Amino acid sequence: MTQTPPHIRMANEIAVQFRNRDPAWAAERIAEHIRAFWDPRMRSRLVTDATDDRLDPLITAAAALLPPVS
Repeated sequence: MTQTPPHIRMANEIAVQFRNRDPAWAAERIAEHIRAFWDPRMRSRLVTDATDDRLDPLITAAAALLPPVS
């Protein structure tokens, strides 16, 4: 059994806080949080892994709103 990478675990923990909100609104707020507080390397990993089936759908939607990190 493989361990969940930290960026996926952390993102999913954020998504839990937004489960009862409008999904489009929640994705925007999550993307804002990630842009403001996550290290560029973690943001890059999240964008790269946006299709990982371990990600909460809110995180997948938020990752689509994030620009690629160079």
